Amino acid sequence: MRNSCLRLLAVGLLILISGCGQEYSSGLQKGSLAPRLPTKTLADVGGDMSRITTYRQPDPRMYQYSLDNALALGKPIVLEFATPGHCTVCDEQLQAIKALLGKYQNQVLFLHMDQYQNPQAFKAYKVMGDPWTFFIDEKGIVRQSRPGRMLYEEMELGIKSILVPETANRAS
Repeated sequence: MRNSCLRLLAVGLLILISGCGQEYSSGLQKGSLAPRLPTKTLADVGGDMSRITTYRQPDPRMYQYSLDNALALGKPIVLEFATPGHCTVCDEQLQAIKALLGKYQNQVLFLHMDQYQNPQAFKAYKVMGDPWTFFIDEKGIVRQSRPGRMLYEEMELGIKSILVPETANRAS
């Protein structure tokens, strides 16, 4: 009985520390061309945030561009796959992104994809499990992809790695 309880406790802890209890797939690799596909924007859902994200405190700036349109602009992109409606780690990840958005909004586009509203993007980027962060340069090349939770400082380093040199100097 005691061993059974310990085993259950161990399994529960493993699920808890693994983010949202999901396995991560390989995702797109560094150096890959970011897939261009239409995704929902805030305009597509008539401004109704609940129809584009399960995040309780969404920032409208993360839902202004469809992924294909964002890539066509030739700006660096932080692309966050997170479904906070069922993932506490995703919620925390989006809070960090919102803090960075305020600092880098003039140099980088920030996009959030929720599994329920943009499942085709999860498939195109080979994302299974979330959160998952992609740092895409101005040419549409994935420079970094990272599964799981990232700290603010780690995200900021990812952002700096995709900034064009002259805009990177302005952010410092």
